[in-house]
Amino acid sequence: MTTTTSQQELFRFLEDRFACAQACTECARVCALRASLVDPDGDEEQELLRRKGIMCAEVCDATCRVLSEENHLDEAGIRAQLEWCRSVCLECAQVLDLHAGNEDAAKACRECAQECTDFMATLA
Repeated sequence: MTTTTSQQELFRFLEDRFACAQACTECARVCALRASLVDPDGDEEQELLRRKGIMCAEVCDATCRVLSEENHLDEAGIRAQLEWCRSVCLECAQVLDLHAGNEDAAKACRECAQECTDFMATLA
């Protein structure tokens, strides 16, 4: 492998990591906003929507921090965080789909899940 090739791979890795972190940030923002708009005294469905939104925002925020900061997680730890984020985002998107007006939030969740999946592929 040449130095140029390894530099290109490093740049690609960093770009993919940044894209995933950005998607996590956007998903966290949208889910926190959605959760804040749900009536805390609402019915069971509203409570589920609020809880999933809060959980998704927290997991996405944590994932973004893992990807953005210099940390001591090994590849397995990063992969576990990405898988957790992907799973929570997909669950949240499914709940958001059940309520009209949440299409943009569900889309942000799915985009984040896809970015996590794509970035995990670079770790292989």
